Amino acid sequence: MKKEVAMKDILQELEDRRGAARLGGGQKRIDAQHSKGKLTARERIELLLDEGSFEEFDMFVAHRCTDFGMENQRPAGDGVVTGWGTINGRMVYVFSQDFTVLGGSVSATHAQKICKIMDMAVENGAPVIGLNDSGGARIQEGVDSLAGYGEVFKRNIQASGVVPQISVIMGPCAGGAVYSPAMTDFIFMVKDSSYMFVTGPDVVKTVTNEVVTAEELGGASTHTKKSSVADGAFENEVEALSEVRRLVDFLPLNNRDKAPVRPFFDEPGRVEASLDTLVPDNPNTPYDMKELITKLADEGDFYEIQEEFAKNIITGFVRLEGQTVGVVANQPMVLAGCLDIDSARKAARFVRFCDAFEIPILTLIDVPGFLPGKSQEYDGIIKHGAKLLFAYGEATVPKVTVITRKAYGGAYVVMSSKHLRGDFNYAWPTAEIAVMGAKGATEIIHRADLGDADKIAQHTVDYEDRFANPFVAAERGFVDEVIQPRSTRKRVARAFASLRNKKAQNPWKKHDNIPL
Repeated sequence: MKKEVAMKDILQELEDRRGAARLGGGQKRIDAQHSKGKLTARERIELLLDEGSFEEFDMFVAHRCTDFGMENQRPAGDGVVTGWGTINGRMVYVFSQDFTVLGGSVSATHAQKICKIMDMAVENGAPVIGLNDSGGARIQEGVDSLAGYGEVFKRNIQASGVVPQISVIMGPCAGGAVYSPAMTDFIFMVKDSSYMFVTGPDVVKTVTNEVVTAEELGGASTHTKKSSVADGAFENEVEALSEVRRLVDFLPLNNRDKAPVRPFFDEPGRVEASLDTLVPDNPNTPYDMKELITKLADEGDFYEIQEEFAKNIITGFVRLEGQTVGVVANQPMVLAGCLDIDSARKAARFVRFCDAFEIPILTLIDVPGFLPGKSQEYDGIIKHGAKLLFAYGEATVPKVTVITRKAYGGAYVVMSSKHLRGDFNYAWPTAEIAVMGAKGATEIIHRADLGDADKIAQHTVDYEDRFANPFVAAERGFVDEVIQPRSTRKRVARAFASLRNKKAQNPWKKHDNIPL
């Protein structure tokens, strides 16, 4: 009888301890979190993962600091909830910082918890999703807290290219804390309630005399439009978490796995007659390249990455016959689709992610060249443009390219051309593959006739007839086939299907030295 009561008490104590741990910083702080329009660490995990799938680790871990009276404040869990669960049945590891516990500040044990699940993620081959909401390093712990950050950073580096890493910034993320998300594959923010910066507004004012708000300095708008630190920003936390679920569905669990194949209800050979008239008659009239992307994709579903930054290039994921494909496309609506520093950086990073995780790449081209100008040259367009060239050239995944209109000069070569090991390079009949536009070329070749407008006009027409088409490149074998725009989905889908067993390797090296 005595033993039975004791067992009951032990089970009751477990439940009581769990209850206290689940309350985090207590009801008052939870209410304060809700009043800011923010969810708690555990509510976020519930929304992110499949119902009932979360398995928690280290619920009772407490910090070991005895300075500044900290020994009297030892909340269970130490400000971060960690564990694993599933998203649409596929395993992921998660950590979710709890702002209600000591402001979500990072202590040695807080960092230890994060490191534990990151190690498990790499060992078991599953993505890591970090929900960041932290006041930064726990100052009372001094260098122990910094050491904790360093341990997390080391794991971010080791996991890079092995398992997908996704960061969601759901509150403050400042100081050293920003560098862990910065090394992950994707960063998402929540509008008006999240911010990231290395030094906050107060320090900025003290050092530089600039007066700036936290939102201006490091809010979602800043990082999605100006700095390119974040890949997307959402209206609220619920939308952010559901979009992360959608992204995970496109990705493989690790670098030895293939992305999941989803059922599709769209005819692979679907003909889109409207594409025959997508490219306007006037070569200088813009059109929306997103129309082509959505018309090629299964069910028109396109998950765009970095939509608000460098809009002259489009990056994101679609499915073709249920299989994930990364898309890089010039956007004639912005800067006439020119490549510049920002677009080259954006696309290069995306191409390298796809290559690291064996995601095939579809490139849609309408590019008149690199953006001219003093600021571009001063800021290093040569080095930055080379990043995209390098990323395409080193990628060994299946690469299918479609040139819709302009492919001029160095930009033609950079954009996944045959010369950079493009597997299938298609062109529409409207494609113009040349060193430069007809007018500029004519003025160089026929410099002697520059004073005679009629002669120059005739030379220009002759040049256009000779070169403003895809057939010269097709004669050389640099374009595999000139295809009808209406049949692009069928041709691209078949190309990728034929490349499913592609094996290509780069020469052995410790790693390359991409022009950073």
